[in-house]
Amino acid sequence: MSVIESTTGLAGKDRYTISEVAVITGLTAHTLRWYERIGLMPHVDRSHTGQRRFTERDLHWLAFVGKLRLTGMPVADMVRYAELVREGDHTRDERRELLEATRRDVLSRITELQDTLAVLDIKISHYGTASGGTPS
Repeated sequence: MSVIESTTGLAGKDRYTISEVAVITGLTAHTLRWYERIGLMPHVDRSHTGQRRFTERDLHWLAFVGKLRLTGMPVADMVRYAELVREGDHTRDERRELLEATRRDVLSRITELQDTLAVLDIKISHYGTASGGTPS
């Protein structure tokens, strides 16, 4: 079961409106339209009245984009990744390299956060054991 299926309760539905996708993803309709405009979203189908109709595949893509956002990947790199996906299998190596660079950045940030956590733990411990001492 995917993240979308386990969290939305809407798995198996064929088409979603922009307002439904906004509720499911936590993104605003404005952000979803912007993603489409800048090329971060693949082509979104339209109904006969012109309303966007998102698919399960679109929801999975948005979930992945959400993870990329959490990594701190710049929007330009996310758009580049989306372009490479649309270009086809011959771009697999370039896509992998982009993801590997992002992974290295994430690991570096994790190390920095672990160091920061250790400092906080020392300070918290100090306050827990100091009786009447001055904070450092």
